[in-house]
Amino acid sequence: MSEIYRVDVEITAPVYDTEVTSRVVDAVANVFPNADLEEEFSEVRGETHTLDHFSDLLHRQEILDTARGEFFANRDGDTFTFALKKQAAFEDYVNFSVGKPDELGEITVRVRVEEPSLEEYVDHIAPPTEDGRPVDA
Repeated sequence: MSEIYRVDVEITAPVYDTEVTSRVVDAVANVFPNADLEEEFSEVRGETHTLDHFSDLLHRQEILDTARGEFFANRDGDTFTFALKKQAAFEDYVNFSVGKPDELGEITVRVRVEEPSLEEYVDHIAPPTEDGRPVDA
């Protein structure tokens, strides 16, 4: 049985004068390879409807609990937001940006979940863990 997910993901990342735009595009594309990206007004913007690769990175890096904490801490109704460090993303690595903003700027991600519930979608991309291992619901 396959699950059906309806989500809208908006991605934005500033491009500073000291940066090469293509490197910022690459950073975003590394973490969100299915995103349709556009460069506009010193910013890279993207949209996608899947976080599968992002989820794979969370599993590979074993940071599911950290991700869940970020998603639920930044929840507003059917939407959650989070920020990632651009330099880490350029290396195909997820590093959440918390606290003081990163000097190179951040990749800001806004996820709106239409179906299923936000909790079920978070469980899909970053399942709860027990002893560091994902727990099947």
